[in-house]
Amino acid sequence: MSRFLFLVLALCCTAALAENASKPLGEPALDPSTMHSLGVYWIISGDDNANAAIEADVRKKGAAEWSKIMPLVRVEKGAHKTEKYGSKVNVPDAAWLFAGSALLLAPDTSYEIRLKLNDADGGNAEKILEAKTIAEPLLPAGMTEVHVVPGGGGGTGTAADPYKGLNAAQDSAKPGDLFLLHAGTYAGTFMIKKSGEPGKPIVWRAAGDGDVVLDAKGKTDKLPVKGIDANDAHDVWFENLDIRNATYGMTAQDAHHLVIRRCHIHRIEYGIAITRNDRDTVRGMFIADNTLEGPSVWPRTKGIENARGIQITGAGHEVCFNRIRGFADAMDTFPSPQCVAIDFHNNDCSECTDDGMEMDYSEHNTRSFNNRFTNIFQGISVQPVFGGPVYIFRNALYNIGLEPFKMHNSPSGALMFHNTCVKKGMPAMVMTEEKVRNCVFRNNLFIGTDANYAFEFMAPAEHCDFDYDGIGGGPWKLFMKWSGERYATLDELKAKGPIYKHAVLVDPASAFASGILPPEDEKKQQLLTANDLRLKAGSAAIDAGEVLPGINDGFSGKAPDLGAYELGAELPHYGPRPEKK
Repeated sequence: MSRFLFLVLALCCTAALAENASKPLGEPALDPSTMHSLGVYWIISGDDNANAAIEADVRKKGAAEWSKIMPLVRVEKGAHKTEKYGSKVNVPDAAWLFAGSALLLAPDTSYEIRLKLNDADGGNAEKILEAKTIAEPLLPAGMTEVHVVPGGGGGTGTAADPYKGLNAAQDSAKPGDLFLLHAGTYAGTFMIKKSGEPGKPIVWRAAGDGDVVLDAKGKTDKLPVKGIDANDAHDVWFENLDIRNATYGMTAQDAHHLVIRRCHIHRIEYGIAITRNDRDTVRGMFIADNTLEGPSVWPRTKGIENARGIQITGAGHEVCFNRIRGFADAMDTFPSPQCVAIDFHNNDCSECTDDGMEMDYSEHNTRSFNNRFTNIFQGISVQPVFGGPVYIFRNALYNIGLEPFKMHNSPSGALMFHNTCVKKGMPAMVMTEEKVRNCVFRNNLFIGTDANYAFEFMAPAEHCDFDYDGIGGGPWKLFMKWSGERYATLDELKAKGPIYKHAVLVDPASAFASGILPPEDEKKQQLLTANDLRLKAGSAAIDAGEVLPGINDGFSGKAPDLGAYELGAELPHYGPRPEKK
């Protein structure tokens, strides 16, 4: 070989090595915090052979020991861009986005997150970020109490001479005011015109002397009527209010840092709508302990309905401990310039004629965990998600009409861990011919009855990783259809297929300590109290899972159990918590 050719070859090899080596583009970044989660992302150039990984650890600030959590997810190139809005995270075409969350953290606590970029081709790096989970909002000290009764004007706001009506009260509203609404009916739409300040909200709260009814006097078959219009508002709280007779119980478009707590929202079509984020300002919503009741009934008779319980977009929101029933969807994420870092947990949802919830249009680090869904036509939807990761874990679903996870419209980056799904018919199915990309199933439990398949996955699967799930029911004509291939039994799938090398069969008759079985008739409304899917000792689901750091730490036995609950665990609290006196 001539010296010239040798040099050319050496230069080509050097260039190839340089492209395969990783190079961070700037520092890793934090998403807005929630009570139990901290999301991060990091943009990495190079790594053309895609063999780099970013390990992650977390510890409370000041602690000596680190705890391993799930590594950051390599987001599919280009998948993080939404169809309409693109992406706020600027990832060059030649670079990779890695993203992930530290989960199940303590509220109001400072943490350190350590990221280790490892690449055999070069470019290793280590970074430590500091972040703090948020606290549940508590009424600040020093608020000014102002009294309000129903009426048409007048008053000074004292206990002896309260403001008469919400409009009269709001005319004088200023940051730091606590408006105590006394019992009675306040008619018409409550239009929020005054906002608070960080640390000094304006609070509208029932005084405690009887029901405070905000009656919009509207009909849902006419022009849209709102119970509360909080569009563009910020730092305003609503507590213990009865909101009724409206198309929308509340709208909060382009709003931020609202608290909606312990309200009863009913006789409406839409509960809480926070779907417009034109200025990319929608942040920090806290929606907790509410009861929302919509018009939909079980079984589904009208097809897909419009009614929605909670719709939300933006970043840094907490939607938790709500009781939601009688809608097409109980909870939805929504497209906007940013849909990231939103947590839905400990909600109790039932009688949903479309989806229990939609994580649709999420980008990265949205999370649904510890929720209970009963009597739902479809389970949890990810049609689509934009690159993810979207975390869906520890949810209990009973009496699902069709698909436990709706993965239509070519989602990328959905992670399903430790969910329990029980239904009549085929235990699991994905009924679409569009690609499903970069999705992971681990430690889920699917229980059904007789069907053509135990699991029919019609979609072409691209870079998907399904394993360590449990499936029970039958008899089935064939065990699985996966990306066009059919497998007669689980053993055949393990021997010849690309997935489920460690899956197990679970007998429904011995799966659950409560003795619950799949419903005999999916159209019969099942009681919430029947939805107890904790495992029974001796079930094949015991010790059959894979260790997932930061998700199933502290498991008992030889390995984690499958499904939403570790053997012997107490049920989480679902729905509104008892009010502290």
